[in-house]
Amino acid sequence: MRRLRTLPLMLSFLAVVGLGLTACAGPEPLTVAANTVIVDVRTPGEYSAGHLDGAVNVNLQSGSFEQEIAEYPVDGDYIVYCQSGNRSAQAVSIMESAGFSNVHDAGAIQSAADATGIPIVAGN
Repeated sequence: MRRLRTLPLMLSFLAVVGLGLTACAGPEPLTVAANTVIVDVRTPGEYSAGHLDGAVNVNLQSGSFEQEIAEYPVDGDYIVYCQSGNRSAQAVSIMESAGFSNVHDAGAIQSAADATGIPIVAGN
């Protein structure tokens, strides 16, 4: 009889653990269309050490990020990433404040590679 009482508890536990594992499955996939601009907001040195293939480098810390990003159409499709996810979040906020309507924060470079399926390449 004791085993029967613990079965519902055990099933509830397994359900919660299963949901927790699902939440840690990795980044959500991001759709990359032919016109999607991948924006690397790290420094030029970080960019040349390794970046997503085809990404443009618009350094958030350059002091001219707002002016450089303003050269792109506000109605374009953008995926933004950095080294750890901090600068990409800041860049997305700046872009949205400037009127960009379709900007996705992909976070850290490896998360961005995983979410987009775009490989990391070295060099310019």
